[in-house]
Amino acid sequence: MSLSFSAAGLEVPEQVRAQLLQDDVAARLIQKDATLWGPEAESEAAVRLGWLDLPASSRSLVAQLADLRAELAAEGIDRVVLCGMGGSSLAPEVICRTAGVPLVVLDTTDPGQVTAAMTDLERTVVVVSSKSGGTVETDSHRRAFIGAFAAAGLDEEQIGRRFVVVTDPGSPLADTAAAMGARAVFLADPTVGGRYSALSAFGLVPSALAGADVGALVDEAEQLAEHLGDPANTAMELGIALGGGFRTGRDKLALADAEGTAIQGFGDWAEQLIAESTGKEGRGILPVVLESVDAPGSSGPDVLLAVVGARAPARGPAVGVDGPLGAQFLGWEYATAVSGRVLGINPFDQPNVTESKENTQAILAAGLPDEQPLATVGAVEIRAAGALLDGVDLTATDGLRLALDALLGAVPPRGYLAVMAYLDRLRDAAAADVRAAFARRTEHAVTFGWGPRFLHSTGQYHKGGPQSGAFLQLTGAVPEDLPVPDQPYTFGMLQAAQAAGDRKALADRKRPLLHLHLVDRAAGIGQLLDALG
Repeated sequence: MSLSFSAAGLEVPEQVRAQLLQDDVAARLIQKDATLWGPEAESEAAVRLGWLDLPASSRSLVAQLADLRAELAAEGIDRVVLCGMGGSSLAPEVICRTAGVPLVVLDTTDPGQVTAAMTDLERTVVVVSSKSGGTVETDSHRRAFIGAFAAAGLDEEQIGRRFVVVTDPGSPLADTAAAMGARAVFLADPTVGGRYSALSAFGLVPSALAGADVGALVDEAEQLAEHLGDPANTAMELGIALGGGFRTGRDKLALADAEGTAIQGFGDWAEQLIAESTGKEGRGILPVVLESVDAPGSSGPDVLLAVVGARAPARGPAVGVDGPLGAQFLGWEYATAVSGRVLGINPFDQPNVTESKENTQAILAAGLPDEQPLATVGAVEIRAAGALLDGVDLTATDGLRLALDALLGAVPPRGYLAVMAYLDRLRDAAAADVRAAFARRTEHAVTFGWGPRFLHSTGQYHKGGPQSGAFLQLTGAVPEDLPVPDQPYTFGMLQAAQAAGDRKALADRKRPLLHLHLVDRAAGIGQLLDALG
């Protein structure tokens, strides 16, 4: 079975479909025509279309990974920890959740979550995955695991054998892997961008080692790939819906897994693909990951609902994309590239992603800013950028609710509210309930992201997309910090610097920003949910 596409209540301008057909986009795309997105994008597109070859080129990995998994199992190593960010971690997480196999995904700088991952070391292999080879979070994780293995009594050679590395040829991580004697090094195709890499070594290596059937994924994608030159193929129809929805004012894409579908958590992967690919030059499609098809935020005047794993619900405007996971990956990548042409942007660059990273490095060098709270309500310290809370009586018994009301009131017409939680997404999982709680109180789109994970996805849209967002940042006290070996900072300091760097990037754009610091995480999350009713 390949993909099937359906739509309900969606009116796409005929000009969108006619122009794509006239320009022969389907045929030109599978031929890797780098001119499809205009002269300014041509040089980037020319070296970013390798994802179209992956259904064929990744097949050689399948047997190799099966042998490596068997080799590890023979040594009693059957627990896989993936250290990677964004495109290096999101696809493997969806693959393994869908397959029902365990994979520990470490894409955080929260000291508690990092510490919790460093257990059962006697049966653990660590996959260090970074396209650039210089991702600060991933390098910090690698250092921490080396220290943990050493503390468990492993010698240098034994430690190296506990690491599998995925990176691009010539990256600093490739050199590091050789120096540390990593058990295996997989050099991925450098013409595949991170968010288009689901079917590359970045997606397949950790998933196969965890026990997922990656051969089936490649088969599913290949079945779809055979039809992508057809002007009316299902992925093209999805691209037309995304781009046409944008043209008619539906620039918020609500993503939900269908009830009962085998695919789990697809929206988290698609969120990065769409936000980072389209959110630039002051426009873009904002993905909103929903808890279910009927969750708050699934409808609205600027919303298109996309259901993964079923037909479009009749209530519309909605689209449904049904089919197996491998085909879903390839189909959504293709559709995103098509929508980029409709929007008139380059879907392969991410010009604003480095800004928060650079801010983080500057803050780590200079020291964390001394920001005093405007008020403390129970377990919550309240801070804000600019004049957001001017005139708000934060000393009132409902001061926290008043601050939240002020933030909601600052969302501009056709804007959105982004909740960004620099917390432990396992122990502090209840923080994610804030999204639906806000969405029940506003007609605006509400997104939720774990930091720094979202910086590698919606972070691009926040800075490069339409400047119509209002932002709630959540940070939390660190009861027990964790050093980053051979670095002058701890994970807690790195996490705080990333949050501060992102605040600076948003404040520089004069975006409404409310910062709530939870001096007691569990109590603070409870207060926040109570204040939202």
